[in-house]
Amino acid sequence: MSDLAEGYSITSANLDDIAALISVDKAASALFAPTGLLDESALGDHVPAEVFEQEIPAGNVFVVQNIHGWAIGFALIRLRGTGLYLDQVSVHPDHGQKGLGRALIVRVLTEAEFRKLPHVSLSTFRDVPWNGPFYASMGFKEIPREKLEPYMIEIETAQKPFMDVTKRCFMRRKVRRGFFKLGAAKPESAPKPETE
Repeated sequence: MSDLAEGYSITSANLDDIAALISVDKAASALFAPTGLLDESALGDHVPAEVFEQEIPAGNVFVVQNIHGWAIGFALIRLRGTGLYLDQVSVHPDHGQKGLGRALIVRVLTEAEFRKLPHVSLSTFRDVPWNGPFYASMGFKEIPREKLEPYMIEIETAQKPFMDVTKRCFMRRKVRRGFFKLGAAKPESAPKPETE
């Protein structure tokens, strides 16, 4: 059973979703405007269409749809380093506070287990409530700087011109085999973690 709010579902994205996903990403970025943590150019940034074009066929984009089948949130993942990396998760603010972001993270954790990967990692602002504290509530822990993987240093270097990376951190959650109750088929939506 999924704990998704009524009227929403999570599925694999398709190429027809790209325009909607870009719109969602831009709307979600606007939430950072009052924080002063991103410069103006970054506030208008979004996952490029060509990234979606490459990653959707690879099964690396999950989308939240509303009752009308419209894409209103997504998670983009990639294999990086020794595990699964959450490149981006965005939910349109009009659909916020419904647990959709949490449901997407559960779906990503389920995917990591399905692929037999040991963990999910991500980069986030340490103190923004819907960033670091949110992920901590789902079992993610900050990675000590001396344990960062080379690709993480590359990500941090790329972020420096657009944000104060001293306010950011990398976090990781281990994935335990059997943690999620999966059937033989790859799940389209994930169950609620037993720790919740």
